[in-house]
Amino acid sequence: MNTGVSQKIEKISGARMVVQCLKRLGVDTIFGYPGGAILPIYDALYNSGIRHVSTRHEQAAIHAAEGYARATGKVGTVMVTSGPGATNLVTGIADAFMDSVPIVIFTGQVATSMLGTDAFQEADVLGITLPVTKYSYQVHDSAEIPKIIHEAYHVAGSGRPGPVLIDIPKDVSNAEAECQYPDRISLPGYRVAEEPDPEQIAKIATAIAEARRPLLYIGGGIIHAEASKELRNFAKQANIPVVTTLMGLGAFEPDDPLFLGMLGMHGTYAANMAAYECDLLIACGVRFDDRVTGKLERFSPHSKKVHIDIDPAEIGKNVAIDYPLVCDVRKALLRLLDQAPRPDSEAWVSQTTSRAQAFPLTYEQRPDGELKPQFVIDYLSKVTEGKAIVTTEVGQHQMWAAHFYRVRQPRSFITSGGLGTMGFGFPAAMGAQLAKPDTTVVCIAGDASFQMNIQELQTIAEMNIPVKIFVINNHFLGMVRQWQEIFYDGRYSESKLTSPDFVKVAEAFNVKGIRATTKEEAERAIDEALRYPGPIVVDFQVEEEESVFPMVPPGKGNNEMILGRWEG
Repeated sequence: MNTGVSQKIEKISGARMVVQCLKRLGVDTIFGYPGGAILPIYDALYNSGIRHVSTRHEQAAIHAAEGYARATGKVGTVMVTSGPGATNLVTGIADAFMDSVPIVIFTGQVATSMLGTDAFQEADVLGITLPVTKYSYQVHDSAEIPKIIHEAYHVAGSGRPGPVLIDIPKDVSNAEAECQYPDRISLPGYRVAEEPDPEQIAKIATAIAEARRPLLYIGGGIIHAEASKELRNFAKQANIPVVTTLMGLGAFEPDDPLFLGMLGMHGTYAANMAAYECDLLIACGVRFDDRVTGKLERFSPHSKKVHIDIDPAEIGKNVAIDYPLVCDVRKALLRLLDQAPRPDSEAWVSQTTSRAQAFPLTYEQRPDGELKPQFVIDYLSKVTEGKAIVTTEVGQHQMWAAHFYRVRQPRSFITSGGLGTMGFGFPAAMGAQLAKPDTTVVCIAGDASFQMNIQELQTIAEMNIPVKIFVINNHFLGMVRQWQEIFYDGRYSESKLTSPDFVKVAEAFNVKGIRATTKEEAERAIDEALRYPGPIVVDFQVEEEESVFPMVPPGKGNNEMILGRWEG
């Protein structure tokens, strides 16, 4: 491999090379947890000027790095020790892989002479994480460290982003070598098709111009590609309605008449019916996952399908595609803007807009009734004007957040989509807040999910990270309970949850805690939390058996939604 050499410096340890490379690459924050095999690198970090965030669990470290990466678009950095330190990252690595989050993970490893001997805290981290990393390295020569690190950050952040792992045995960290920094990256086997094929663009433009019921179906790839502006311009120029995945929220203005909302299992009636009835589905930066499509045979059955994505492996993986285009989605939208196709879609736009107005997402918060979880999120959206960064845990509250928090900007709605990881939202909020210190960051959590990484209250207290944690406390594994109510005849097997007093728990960590049980208390609590300069936990005691609707039952098409409890 020819990487070239820009300069040559003195002989230094592999550990110092790691730190010097991170500084050269502009890494300003590392999330991690030290241990024996990674100690040489931690020693080199001492007084390096790079901020290190010591979480209380390695899983929290990688979720925090995900939050940092998704809030900024930069590559996040994680550093942990060997064995259990590395294996504690596996859930987070899988989460980042599923949601295309750019992260470089450094794991310590036992000395090379001990590899394969089942030495103390040895684990085959490359083998364990092979299915959920974009690429991985194990370093056997300290002189290779600069080249490997520069490659890793390039691979993690380019093309379809994803996690890259670098496993460094302890003796390699200690060994000295001449440090040669690469001045360019040359990876013959790694090709990213960024430029769109002009002929295919022309065919897609023609298909759009000839369509009568076109629909833009957009996902997280729009946000990764920094293509929100181009998407908005194209949708308006071509007069095409827009539906989004959970990961695409924030890419399109929620108040625009063309926006029909999120589609899929808990999508809006207008979005799901538009996908069912359209004659041309223009999919940009999506992967046709099952939570979007429902029963594949019934997904958008009347449409020709365009799929624009930077990952060729996604084209045709789940759904047959008529117009495939592998490229950077931002560049594709720019070329389509130049082509300026304008379909005869006025009647279609009027139909979809009318349906969105006729079937809005609703809830009823009675002044003297039990506190509705939807009200909490709706009020938060109104008082922040949709300008906060919101992270979520996973479950009912996640869907209510997607429904009622009106996300106005990309990179401001951070949630676990593909893997659905409970315990993600709180540490992700920490990472996002450290990345964006001047922005309000709110974690919307369930009482079950919050307990998955509740120990990070110590991290936010110690570092005074001013995240606002809103616990939607319904005393259940809420989504499990909902499925049990609808599909298992109300047999609530192991879904009833006994939780601690979250206010007292927060106070035990020297974090402010307050509780709200009524509409008026909720309004006051939200206002107080947003004014408070430090971290705060708000325990919202909400109606226990509230459910998320609409809902597409398993095995059904998206046009077969349950719109409310009375239909169950």
